[in-house]
Order: sequence, then structure tokens, then C-alpha cells
Amino acid sequence: MQSETRPTVLKVIFSRRMIVALIMGFASGLPLLLTGSVLQAWMKEEGVDLTVIGLMTLVGLPYTLKFLWAPVCDRYTLPFLGRRLGWLLLAQLFLIFSICLLAFTNPGKQLWVMALAAFWVTFFSASQDISIDAYRREDFSDAELGLGSSLNVTGYRVGMLFASGGGLIMADYVSFRAVYLIMALCMIPGVITTILTPEPENHSGTPGSLKEAVLDPLLDYFSRTGAIWILAFVLFYKIGDTMASNMTTPFYLDIGFTKTQIGTVVKLFGFWAIIAGSLVGGVIMLKIGIYKSLWIFGFLQAVSTACFAFLAHTGPSVPVLSAVIAFENLSSGMGTVAYMAFMASITNKRFTATQYALLTSLMGIPRVIASTPTGFFAKQMGWELFFIFCSLAAIPGLLLILTFSKQKISSSK
Repeated sequence: MQSETRPTVLKVIFSRRMIVALIMGFASGLPLLLTGSVLQAWMKEEGVDLTVIGLMTLVGLPYTLKFLWAPVCDRYTLPFLGRRLGWLLLAQLFLIFSICLLAFTNPGKQLWVMALAAFWVTFFSASQDISIDAYRREDFSDAELGLGSSLNVTGYRVGMLFASGGGLIMADYVSFRAVYLIMALCMIPGVITTILTPEPENHSGTPGSLKEAVLDPLLDYFSRTGAIWILAFVLFYKIGDTMASNMTTPFYLDIGFTKTQIGTVVKLFGFWAIIAGSLVGGVIMLKIGIYKSLWIFGFLQAVSTACFAFLAHTGPSVPVLSAVIAFENLSSGMGTVAYMAFMASITNKRFTATQYALLTSLMGIPRVIASTPTGFFAKQMGWELFFIFCSLAAIPGLLLILTFSKQKISSSK
């Protein structure tokens, strides 16, 4: 039986859709830290005040507010490539131009010009994300969404690592201007992919007006049975994992790990563990579907969070740290791709860009609100109780899966 299914799985993994998802994920992840850690390093080198460097995080607002202009991408079809790929190509070309523009600024002498260029990078990067997310939802069948999301996440993380790690290493040998120009060139494979890949078939139609594109996605969503419960699930599914991860670095240092151990085990080893989790999760979802995966991966996330309490009990043991990081990042990677695939699966293809942008914006709310008091909780509870508390915080998200069924959600597509 296994010999019959294995070729099918491999055929899906190496299909045109999956390769496109991987490349588009890379194109999506690459620009993110060009206005984050890489730009911070450039500003520090140029002697920009730390307060100003901190304030520069505001240029990332388009990633949170992208749902505001997503309806334009649903409503209008450009006269080339199609509704999804036309907007995607336009965003990519302007993104490359914006990265080049940022390369030719001087943070020490042209701070406002640099800030404006960085803002345009994030705006067109967020616009690219809108089209990529909508394209992925419409290009994949429901059965392929899990694996497609996992490859997209894998490409995204590789793009982030290349921009941050690779960019900073290159900056030791060439100027930051050269680094940004190289990064702009690295966006070209994404442009070529956009031009060569076919536009997804649109059987759902498009909104008849911009007003319809803005209002109908909300009306469509909230007309569904269990819409509030689904929304609550989106907010709570990864809340325990998010709360725990916000305090891990202070935790490692507090119990006695060195910065080298943290960098080697947590950052480098952990990166590959989360990539493996994303890929393994995608393959598993291809076999058992999104809903069973949400249960299993969510449970594993909760257990892996509790393992940090065990690490707090054992103290600074590198083998235990390695085991905990491997398990936590594997389960987190699997949980993330199931989470993303679920959100994509409940969007109406007529309003994919707007609904998915709204859901991913909501996904970021717990990261800000729930993470804010974690330092206070850790201080009052101690590390062991804190991580047990974070593990238990995952239970509401798991229980919320009981309040809706696949049939109810799918009926509104």
C-alpha cells in the first residue's frame, strides 16, 4: 500500500504548484528584514540615535494594515496576466524599485528620505503578500493547501534568513548599498515565476464595485454558522505558543545558558527544526487533512511548551535544550502550516485577498496583546509555572475546534 501512495505524494511535492509556492514564499520573506534588523544595523553604523532606530519599526505598519487596500486587488483586474498575477507583478516591480531606492539613501544624512523609502518597501512587500496569499488559495485544492502552505512557509523563512543573516555577513565585506542592490536582484526569480506561472481559474466571479469588495467579504464571513467561534479560534489557537516564545530568550539567559549556546542551538539548530516541522506538517496534512492536523499539531504545541518547564527544572543542560528546541520547533512549524492552511481554506474565492488579509491581521493580535504581560507573569509565577500556564492556555483554542465542522465552513465558499 505504501508503494502505491509514495509516488503520488512525491508527484504532488514536486508539482508546478508546490515549486511556485516555495519561490513565492522566498520572495515574500526576503524584504521583511530589509526594513528590520538589516536596516537597524545600517543605521547604527551611520550613527543614528537608538531612539530613532526604535521608532523606525513604525515603517512596518503596512504589514498589519494591508487589509485596508486588499479589496482593490479583489475588485479590479489589471489588463495583463490576470487578477492575481497582474497585481503581483506590479507589486514586485515596485518593490524592487523601492529596495534600490532605499539602497541609494544615506541613513546618517537623509533620515526622512530613508524612512520614506523603507515605508515604500514595506507597502509594496505587504501588497505582494496580499496577492501571493490570494494566488496560493486559488491555485491549490483544499487537499493541497496544507503542503502548499508548508512550502510557502519554508521559502519565507529561507528568504528571511538570507536577508538577515546573509545580508549582515555581506555587509562586513561590501557596503550596505551593495547589499540592498544584491537583495533587489534576488527578487528577480519571483518576478520570472509570476510571469511564467498560469493565473488560477476564477469560477467565483469578482465584486461588482469597490463598495461590494469592501463590505461583502465581511457580510459573507459573518453570515456563516459559527463565524464568531471560528474567529475566536483564529485568535486563540497559537496563543500559548506565542506567549511562551516571547520570553524564551530571557529564560535561557536567566537559567545559565551562554549567548553562544543560545545562538548555536536555539537560532541555527532551531531554524532547521522549524523548517523540518513545516515540511513534515505539510506532508501529514496531505494524508489526514487540515482538521485532524489542527488537533494533533495543536496538542503537540501544548506539550512542547510544557517541556520548557522541564528545562527550567533541569537547568542549563545543552542536550536537554537541544531536545526541547527540536520538539518545540518541529511542533510549532507543523502548527503554523495547519493554521495558515485552515485560514486559507475558509476564505471565499471571490474575496480571497480581503478575507485572508483580515484573518492574517487578526492572527497578529495575540502576538501583541497576549505577549505584553508575559514578563509580569513569569516574574510572579517563576519559570516552571509560567510555561505550564502557557501550555494550558492552548486548551481553549483546541476546544474551539469542536464548535464548528468542515461542512459548515465549506458551505459558504
